[in-house]
Amino acid sequence: MGSKLRVGLIYGGKSGEHEVSLQTAFAVMGEFDYSKYEVKPFYITKQGQWTTGAALQGPPESVEQLRFESGGNGSFALEPLFSGLGTANGAAGQPAAVEGQASHAAPDNGNAKLDVVFPLLHGTFGEDGTIQGLFEMANIPYVGAGVLASAVGMDKIMMKKVFAQEGLPQCVFRHFNRTQWERDSAFFIMECEVSLGYPCFIKPANLGSSVGVSKAKNREELIAAVNYALRFDRKVIVEEFVDAREIEVSVLGNDDAKASVPGEIAPSNEFYDYKAKYIDGKSTMQIPAALPEETAEAIREMAVRAFQAIDGSGLSRVDFFLRKEDNRIFINEVNTLPGFTPFSMYPLMWRESGMPYKELLDTLIGLALSRHADKQRIDFTGETI
Repeated sequence: MGSKLRVGLIYGGKSGEHEVSLQTAFAVMGEFDYSKYEVKPFYITKQGQWTTGAALQGPPESVEQLRFESGGNGSFALEPLFSGLGTANGAAGQPAAVEGQASHAAPDNGNAKLDVVFPLLHGTFGEDGTIQGLFEMANIPYVGAGVLASAVGMDKIMMKKVFAQEGLPQCVFRHFNRTQWERDSAFFIMECEVSLGYPCFIKPANLGSSVGVSKAKNREELIAAVNYALRFDRKVIVEEFVDAREIEVSVLGNDDAKASVPGEIAPSNEFYDYKAKYIDGKSTMQIPAALPEETAEAIREMAVRAFQAIDGSGLSRVDFFLRKEDNRIFINEVNTLPGFTPFSMYPLMWRESGMPYKELLDTLIGLALSRHADKQRIDFTGETI
């Protein structure tokens, strides 16, 4: 490794959140300290092909510069995925290399070893543990949650079961898969109506950014919402409606995680859907949220408990409902790869907690390297003394 730490940023992806990922990558690239880091961009197309461009010497000027289509100038595909990534290119326990063959080679030392990978892939194949498993097999440090935490954090059904085991209060919910729905939709309709009533929320179990989420006010809307959610996943979760304030907390760390000040979202639509998050720009944030001190502390403590319950590492944003009628706290979900633009809740809450964006990036990379070093203490040989 030279004087600069070589960081691989991976973004795009074969996911419904492809464009959101590009926005996150553009923001992160704009905030890196290029005197400390050499930043290598890896773009995954919507078709799932891996490409890359020259190492960045400074922030890109537009999001469109982040797209390296197959065969484009200065790009190469990784065949197979992360070809050459593993201990064959580095000593055991050391960061491995990412290699490729450039069709229009630029003098950026493109085959050099990466010191750490920073995945910025929202949604399927990036936030669900799949790519984290690739990093684990390659024995390379990476920012963020591991395989288990990513998978549990992505699957809302499994997440809620873990929360229940931890004793964290949450809204009433029901769940089923496509086969169950097609075999006996009448039963699940009745169960939702009796247990949850109307209105209720219908969500794909494995998706983020509120993609596929609907609010149903009657049986006809419930059926339509379930069928819509099943476009995006084979499992669906249905949750009771709670008239509540939406409170969020950023968590940072590995085994000794800490929580930021809470923030509050005031959605522009009926709920904080994809349009409210990314399109109309009318939703408002209040950081810190106007909460009694004891309530804020209780939420922060629950956020760390939820992070630890899924075996989180690096970062997560934990979302809560604060019921208006009695100020009771309900945990909603953990997001292991939250939005990361300078205008996103996660970095804004840390800024208000005294940690600016650049320092946050430094901290996350440090946490990734520390977690990787700790894993090297594990004996994977199975040999006994």
